[in-house]
Amino acid sequence: MERMEWIAPCHFGLESVLKREIQDLGYEIAQVEDGRVTFCGGADAACRANVFLRTAERVLLKAGSFKAVTFDELFEKTKAIPWENYIPKNGKFWVAKASSVKSKLFSPSDIQSIMKKAMVDRLRSRYHVQWFQEDGASYPLRVFLMKDIVTIGIDTSGDSLHKRGYRPSAGKAPISETLAAALIMLTPWRKERILVDPFCGSGTFPIEAAMMAANIAPGMNRSFTAESWANLIDKKLWYEAIDEANDLIDDQIETDIQGYDIDGDVVRMARQNAENAGVDHLIHFQERPVSALSHPKKYGFIITNPPYGERLEEKEALPGLYREFGESFRKLDSWSAYMITSYEDAERYFGRKADKNRKIYNGMLKTYFYQFQGPKPPRPKK
Repeated sequence: MERMEWIAPCHFGLESVLKREIQDLGYEIAQVEDGRVTFCGGADAACRANVFLRTAERVLLKAGSFKAVTFDELFEKTKAIPWENYIPKNGKFWVAKASSVKSKLFSPSDIQSIMKKAMVDRLRSRYHVQWFQEDGASYPLRVFLMKDIVTIGIDTSGDSLHKRGYRPSAGKAPISETLAAALIMLTPWRKERILVDPFCGSGTFPIEAAMMAANIAPGMNRSFTAESWANLIDKKLWYEAIDEANDLIDDQIETDIQGYDIDGDVVRMARQNAENAGVDHLIHFQERPVSALSHPKKYGFIITNPPYGERLEEKEALPGLYREFGESFRKLDSWSAYMITSYEDAERYFGRKADKNRKIYNGMLKTYFYQFQGPKPPRPKK
């Protein structure tokens, strides 16, 4: 099977988690950069990566990379790429997104139109036509410019991979599914351990944890743009990836995963989302304030996304809320807590300095992943 390069973008600061996921799928890492990981594999890699990766935002087929500091150079080097190897005569193609960082070419709209013209020029000469119907499969491009290096990927995913299909409605300030999965993977939590989210909102942390515990692949219940790329990816490779995912599911397991929220409507929505994901039997949701956070067992995990106070009236309530959270946590003397928040005074009101703190960009919002580590549980006696 022909070896190709694939690019998986992710949240800034979580490249190491995605790299490990890709290696676990059996693919070789070619490069790790800010916000993306490039890896090598055959056509099956597109199918398996889209179905199995929990922390990637999408999967792109790398079409080329080159240096360009003028628009003429961008045009000529884009035209030099063998687009006929990727896009059939009736293919629909466009530059869906262009981003530029520390590069001389920085206008996304100009980059998009010039690259489209270059591709049309190339394909006209190869297919000997003046006009493209573009009524076939879609081949959307995503282009990154970093320090004048242009990297071009053809998007195999379509909708971002955070859209698993279980969360049609999200509560206030939801955390994305891919980010939630990555943050859980940054902790030592395993399926046999207790997990509680006291600010569960639409249920993303508990649902992602339950899907991991039951080995449910995140991309099983959605479609992907590249499913219609008959010229590049054999349809049976998609079926094989889904069959592999089905064979790995083990949802007849015992878990202790809980989600609390003070808003009863939000809790009902979280339950519905869990049902959509097929994990409602693995999670206990309850309407409960953070002041009532408790658990009879030891060595549990709190993984949560407390309110940030983006609106002024919410900001005034934050000191009291984080103080209550810290007081409840202190009663759970052997537990560990992990929280992502952009609230600068989180540690101060929580009442404890984090053992570790990781900066993560949630979209354009700079957040911190605070890690308050409890003792390790004793090893079970043999």
